[in-house]
Amino acid sequence: MSRTALRICPLCEATCGLTLTVEGTRVTGARGDRDDVFSKGFICPKGAAFGAVDGDPDRLRTPLVRRGGELREATWEEAFDAVAAGIRGVVERYGANSVGVVLGNPNVHTMAGALYPPVLLAGLGTRSVFTASTVDQMPKHVSSGLLYGDANAIPVPDLDHTDHLLLLGANPLESNGSLCTAPDFPGKLKALKARGGTLTVVDPRRTRTARLADRHIAIRPGTDALLLAAMAQVLFEEDLVDTRELAPHLQGLDELREAVRDFTPEAVAAACDVDASLTRTLARELAAAPTAAVYGRIGSCTVPHGTLASWLVDVLTILTGNLDRPGGALFPQAATDRTPRPAGPSHGFALGRWHSRVSQHPEAKGELPLSALAEEIDTVTGEGEPIRALIAVAANPVLSAPDGDRLDKALGSLDFMVSVDPYLNETSRHAHVVLPPPPPSQSPHHDFAFNTLAVRNQVRYTRPAVPLEPGRMAETEILARLVLAATGMHGADPSAVDDLVVGQTLGKAVKETHSPVHGRDPQELAALLQGDTGPERRLDMMLRLGPYGDGFGVRPDGLSLTKLLAHPHGIDLGPLTSRLPQPLKTRSGKVELLPGPIADDLPRLREALRQRAEGLVLIGRRHLRSNNSWMHNVPALTGGTNRCTLHIHPEDAEELRLADGQLVGIKGAGGAVTAPVEITDTVRRGVVSLPHGWGHDRPGTRLRHAAQDPGVNVNQLLDGTLLDPLSGNAVLNGVPVELIASP
Repeated sequence: MSRTALRICPLCEATCGLTLTVEGTRVTGARGDRDDVFSKGFICPKGAAFGAVDGDPDRLRTPLVRRGGELREATWEEAFDAVAAGIRGVVERYGANSVGVVLGNPNVHTMAGALYPPVLLAGLGTRSVFTASTVDQMPKHVSSGLLYGDANAIPVPDLDHTDHLLLLGANPLESNGSLCTAPDFPGKLKALKARGGTLTVVDPRRTRTARLADRHIAIRPGTDALLLAAMAQVLFEEDLVDTRELAPHLQGLDELREAVRDFTPEAVAAACDVDASLTRTLARELAAAPTAAVYGRIGSCTVPHGTLASWLVDVLTILTGNLDRPGGALFPQAATDRTPRPAGPSHGFALGRWHSRVSQHPEAKGELPLSALAEEIDTVTGEGEPIRALIAVAANPVLSAPDGDRLDKALGSLDFMVSVDPYLNETSRHAHVVLPPPPPSQSPHHDFAFNTLAVRNQVRYTRPAVPLEPGRMAETEILARLVLAATGMHGADPSAVDDLVVGQTLGKAVKETHSPVHGRDPQELAALLQGDTGPERRLDMMLRLGPYGDGFGVRPDGLSLTKLLAHPHGIDLGPLTSRLPQPLKTRSGKVELLPGPIADDLPRLREALRQRAEGLVLIGRRHLRSNNSWMHNVPALTGGTNRCTLHIHPEDAEELRLADGQLVGIKGAGGAVTAPVEITDTVRRGVVSLPHGWGHDRPGTRLRHAAQDPGVNVNQLLDGTLLDPLSGNAVLNGVPVELIASP
């Protein structure tokens, strides 16, 4: 007999509400939840395939422990005994920094991934931390940290109200949006046009989003920062700067004017391949629009000047008076944000507090570049010990980081490795212990990270749609036990991790004068927490202390877990509103328009005015039915257009004598791969495109469907040396490649 259950989709950043059809313990269908306060019934192919993702027969069901060189099924007790012995042994012999931690993209899509890794890192005390952010959005974190003093204070475009939207390196019709949580992003863009607004897309490819636009500009890859700097120069030169109500909150406007003086439209035209008159038109239209927003994503982040491009996205928004303004770009206020503190000067944001051991890469936001992971393992020279043990949580860096072949070999040399992963994939196959979390239907869900990036303030929580199967362990318990095993507390009750966090958080809150619980007894407050599990008690605590919370009884109408559970489709908290100066945490208490690290990096951008890549350059692309390397083992989400082919312009193909479907060798600094040609005029001349996340052809994995059509790993074309110096982000787009036709 079937029943229905609600679930927030964890398969991309749109966080749509789903109504699942469940037969026994199996999810047999998924449709959009029409009553969801945020997504209102929208669903994409990934959400519709939730049941297939959830029920993938290749998902691991029990832990694996390496014995005699082979991974064999083991009990949970045996697995965590092995973790404790392996990790603690390395720490005791070589120190905390000899243990590396890699956190993959799926961590931000699960409740457990948000709550426990910070505790793990604090307990280990290692500085060898790597995440998917440095092959994705770290430039935006760094630019936000430098501008606003908080690396997580990322303004998002007010899609529902803006009159003019400029998109760079973003394809939300296929990605569903990123660093901008917006269910039905395509519908919002169509609504923008229907109300008479303007959509401009800057992208080397004529993507589905570009085809919807009023204007598509096929820029040369990697030159976004130059185009944006030229637009800022036009705003100053033509006296179009109007910061409106922002003026009292800004510092460095005159210095900014001088800093962009050299980047005239004429100066950048050749490098960008964008006519100077068009650049001036873009700047004038942005300034003239009643409201406007600028949005740059992965195509403008994973380039040599990713942080400068991310900074200039916000600079243009500021210079036109559209930051912190309805219809412009605003700072979301999530229900689990910390209690808002009074506005004023704060500690600011710093880069390079420590450096990587081998290449001396500066940390950013507490992380080292994922590109440097292999050398931190396999290079003995340099100060300190190499990484000898690795904890990988929902991470597959063999496919997501540059030069996977080198990393593949490096992982095989580790003294110990533990992977928390539902699959035996290209990375977890090297682990000494694999800890498999249950399918998403058996886990609770609340979006901690994505609600801080949402285009409308709201809060939703769904309990598990299906009971935990016998023999499974909740992902929250897996990570709690991992914390205990890795930090010398193996054998303690996993509830001790949640109790520790609750005690520390409430102990700090009662000492803060702006907190609703100032002066109260933290133990008394802890006793008031509601929830069936430790994670639920922590969620209740965060909701009650947060900006909409009940303050533990201070505001009776405020949020708590009990109130949220009474609203299974979520609670709407209203549109984004102006919040400055409260979000600012800079030392000046203002938006610092020209921070020192940005000013120091501008000469490198000036050098780019004289640079122009010869030959072909490579860019990536996304598919609507894919999310990095996660979903290629699900038949419903592969095939059709979701294929690993090399897109090339017809004229380039003709010049190289390539035919559609022909296999071609693609050579880069990190190696070579072979892929079938797909001739299309959706890419500009001089550009080829290969999607990210493929390459499922390594032995020792258990991904049967993915292995049937493995594709190739685009990141193998990179050697890991090309980084944006401010953020440590890998340069994945606009890199030179050579094509070699197969005989």
